[in-house]
Amino acid sequence: MNATLTILEAAVVMLGLVILLLDLWMPAAQRRNLGYAAAAVVGIIFAGSFLIDASQAQYAFGQMYVMDSLALFFKRFFLLAAMAVLVMSVEFADRIPTGISEYYALILFALSGMMFAASANDFILVFVALELITITFYILTSFQRSRLPSLEAGVKYLILGALSSAFMVYGIALVFGAAKTTNFNELAGAIRTIVGQPVYLLGLLLVLVGLGFKIAAFPFQIWAPDVYQGSPAPTTAFLAVGSKAAGIVLLLRVLFSAVPEVTANWTKLLMIVSGVTILYGNLCAIPQRNLKRLLGYSSIAHAGYMLLGVTAMSIAGSSAILYYLGGYLFTVLAAFTVICVVMREVEGDDISGVAGLYQRSPLLAVAMTLAMVSLAGIPPLAGFFGKFLLLKAVIEKGAVQPMYYWLIGAALVGVVISFYYYLGVVRAIFWSKAAESQTVIPLSRPVRFSLYACIAGMLYLGIFPNTLVNAAIQASKALRL
Repeated sequence: MNATLTILEAAVVMLGLVILLLDLWMPAAQRRNLGYAAAAVVGIIFAGSFLIDASQAQYAFGQMYVMDSLALFFKRFFLLAAMAVLVMSVEFADRIPTGISEYYALILFALSGMMFAASANDFILVFVALELITITFYILTSFQRSRLPSLEAGVKYLILGALSSAFMVYGIALVFGAAKTTNFNELAGAIRTIVGQPVYLLGLLLVLVGLGFKIAAFPFQIWAPDVYQGSPAPTTAFLAVGSKAAGIVLLLRVLFSAVPEVTANWTKLLMIVSGVTILYGNLCAIPQRNLKRLLGYSSIAHAGYMLLGVTAMSIAGSSAILYYLGGYLFTVLAAFTVICVVMREVEGDDISGVAGLYQRSPLLAVAMTLAMVSLAGIPPLAGFFGKFLLLKAVIEKGAVQPMYYWLIGAALVGVVISFYYYLGVVRAIFWSKAAESQTVIPLSRPVRFSLYACIAGMLYLGIFPNTLVNAAIQASKALRL
């Protein structure tokens, strides 16, 4: 048992416990700054991850846990996301009357669950990691106990999350009953003897239902808009980036490490889910006036775009998903940082809250504009190149299966529809008149740094994509494609 492979997760858990202990001795007025300290330490852990050699897969805990290039890619992704969310949480601290240190600690515990998910090589660890993520988010979504929308979001997420967990654990039980193992390596080796068993296939289908809930793919997306709208902004940001990426990495592990031959037979099903998810998310986003709800429907559409790479069933498709997530990370964090700062005095997060934003804070206006443009897939930002790679991977499969061309058509229609609501936010920022009572928005140095980093990430990945593309290709080689 090579438990030292879990050093990154152990460091994050220890940091969460230290934050809780420091809360006991620090004056209440200074506890807010623990978020900055936590973000700095997470940054150190992120830097330390580059000392780990994951060129060859290494296993721990009876091959339940794997450290390979794919796992390391996602661990770094989650650490970057957590750094920005912790900085955002400090900005949000004045809207959480009590327990801000617990809020920081819960973010770190959710981060540890995501990092374990990246290394899951067994259905048991898949379930444990997902539950660690989900249970912490039950609390984070309803952390503003004085606000009814936050409590409502927590209750909805609890009920639907428990339902998805029930589907998953029942599916895992059926898989174990048919295959007598839950380890991905053993399942892949025994696939020819069990692939025809209906109980086994039903179990896998139920597992996919649970993972579909995590990434908010149709028809398991109903929770996303309400939970995004009611949750505190940092929680919503971590849900949109971290939780979705955890679902994606688990989906890739299950489909392409555990049951690649079954996945090949489910191509049409995955294509239908991808196309419908794209169209549903984009069409439902059109009438939205609440920014967080709009981004909730947007996240559904982006789950559909990422499923394009799954349907391609190739290294090109999987690496396109990883690149897309890299651009999505900076884009969504920039958008939610702006929402967190701008909506401080605005109840309801309506689009009118960003009216005339360029007059009150040019930096916030530029960051939000670039985020919307990148999400829409307009060059030269990261969102454009991510969609290009995904569509390219699908087009390469079109010669083999003409149905792929219909999927490409649905994706392009979704992109065109998204221009309307994304550019509607940009129009409000520059061409809508701000209320006379609105003043210049002050920004702390950490928030400025976070925004500059997100802007740089969107531009760099769009103009110079090779570094991330090569890293994504290397990480995808860990899958059985």
